[in-house]
Amino acid sequence: MNLTERRKAATELEIARAAASLFAERGSGGTTVEAIADRAGLSLRTFYRYFPTKQDAVAPLLSIGAQRWLDLLAAAPRDVPAAGALESAAARALAAPDAATAESYGWTRGLLRAADDDPALRAVWLRVNDESERRLARILTDRTDGADGADPLEAAVAAAAATAAIRIAVETWARGDAGPTGPGSPADLAVRCMRELTAGLRASARP
Repeated sequence: MNLTERRKAATELEIARAAASLFAERGSGGTTVEAIADRAGLSLRTFYRYFPTKQDAVAPLLSIGAQRWLDLLAAAPRDVPAAGALESAAARALAAPDAATAESYGWTRGLLRAADDDPALRAVWLRVNDESERRLARILTDRTDGADGADPLEAAVAAAAATAAIRIAVETWARGDAGPTGPGSPADLAVRCMRELTAGLRASARP
């Protein structure tokens, strides 16, 4: 990535942080493009150079969390069964090890609650999940899990189920009142959801 691309990505992320914090504070109805641009310290014209709508502005921030999970899974040793690798990556990706990560869960909760009342915002959330699912399917296809490689159809089904498990865990947490760590946290719920999924995968693998 060259300097221009890095600057563009940094600006996109700055706008995304401003948008997410406003959605969390004010909900969708109280958040405007003007307010996002003002908080990001940019002109309205500059905002529209990067994003077509206020809802699209949060996509880069949502994508970071999805990419972290995929990176952890891709780095897992190939001799680790897919079920175990999926659970471990989910738990690590959604953990809140420091104050900065824990703080990010504040806007995540507010953002997903706002998405419940804003179809366009929810569409962005689902689009990020769909993109994550497609990348996950490629990772699972490339993994060696006791064979020469995963069947593409099986990998696609597993990726869809695993992505849904993570999405449901985060949405369930966002709609509740549990903190970012401990029982009921995103990582806790993700492990529970993933174990439900992998139990089914193990059962289907038995003769």
